[in-house]
Amino acid sequence: MLKIHDLTILLVEPSSTQRKIIINNLETAGVDKVDGVESGQRALEELEKFVPDLVISAMYFEDMDAAKLIHSMREKPELSSVPFMLVSSETRFGMIDPVRQAGVVAVLPKPFEAADLKRALDNTINFLEPDELELENYDATEIRVLVVDDSRMARKFICRTLTDMGIQHITQADGGDTAIDILKDSYFDLIVTDYNMPEVDGKALVEFIRSSETHLHVPVLMVTSEQSRAVLNNIEQVGVSAICDKPFESDHVKQLLMQIMK
Repeated sequence: MLKIHDLTILLVEPSSTQRKIIINNLETAGVDKVDGVESGQRALEELEKFVPDLVISAMYFEDMDAAKLIHSMREKPELSSVPFMLVSSETRFGMIDPVRQAGVVAVLPKPFEAADLKRALDNTINFLEPDELELENYDATEIRVLVVDDSRMARKFICRTLTDMGIQHITQADGGDTAIDILKDSYFDLIVTDYNMPEVDGKALVEFIRSSETHLHVPVLMVTSEQSRAVLNNIEQVGVSAICDKPFESDHVKQLLMQIMK
């Protein structure tokens, strides 16, 4: 079984001082296999030579930002599933959300607490070596799931997480309007949807589901990077079964699915 001390990490941080601080924190957590580079281009060059278990990245470099780096990685088949962790003092939703949408195992603030780093490293291990979903009344291999997200990368990340749990029958929709068209002709045991989508957002999609006799009782897991409590309360009121943050922790998703599939 993979342990924290087994992890190989590529750290992308333009500040040599910050690189040393993060490496020291990783060593304290039990990680001793860390290579550090100062730019996005250097990171991509290193990734061509060796694929690590995890990439930890700052938000901004001289040549690009973390969003461009992770999108470049996700476009390469050999790097598309490499876990990515963002460490940044950036708090603006519009800057961080593109990174979240591309699929990350954690977003840590600068400075971060040791417990936050430990949890993020544990989530990386769960992503790399997931446990299958064990449900009382369902066979995970028979569950039919509809994944709805306008971000192709986010869909891929969610599908990878579900597949690793043993779920095999997954249909994808690139927006709420597409999902509604699919739901008119198909039935699913579970729907996993994003909230922020153009045309038909997650709230409108859930309203359609809850007004449909066919899908009225289908569990809906909302996966969102939305931070507004008012918005989240509004989502809860339309009838979602559970809400999960982006980025999500694999163990948390598994617990939510076990709960809502009862």
